[in-house]
Amino acid sequence: MVALVVILAALLLSAGIEDVRTREIANGKNAAIALLAPLWWWANGLGWGEVGIQLLVAGIVFAVFVGAFACGWMGGGDVKMIAALALWLPLGGLLQMLVVMSVLGGAITVALMLERRWERRIGAIEVPYGVAIAAAALLALPATLAPQ
Repeated sequence: MVALVVILAALLLSAGIEDVRTREIANGKNAAIALLAPLWWWANGLGWGEVGIQLLVAGIVFAVFVGAFACGWMGGGDVKMIAALALWLPLGGLLQMLVVMSVLGGAITVALMLERRWERRIGAIEVPYGVAIAAAALLALPATLAPQ
C-alpha cells in the first residue's frame, strides 16, 4: 500500500512540474494514476459495492469537469487527472481535495494576473492548474491512509 502511495505521489509531482513547464499533463501520467486505482482498491480491501460507488463518483466528477473544459476554464489533462484521482479518494477525501484545489488554483491565478500586470503584458494567462490539483491530492492522501 505504501508503494502505491509513493508511486502516486511521484506521478503527481511529475505532473505538476510538467504542467508548469509546458502547460500540459501527459496522458500517460493520468492513465497510470487511473490504472493503479484497482490495485489501491484491492490493497484497501474494497468490495464490489464500494468499487461501484468509487466508479460512479469518478464518472460524475469527470462529467462535471468536462463541462469546465467545454467552457474553456480547464485543460483536458487537468480534467483527466481530477477524474483519475477520484478513483483513489473516498468521498470525504475527494471533497477535501476539490476545495483545496480550488483555493490553490485561485491563488495561482491571482499570482499570475499580478505578475502579468507588473510586467505590463496583455492577453490571456494559461494557469498551470495541474499544480493545484497535484498539491491538493497530496494533501488529501494522508486521510486515505488512516484506519477506517
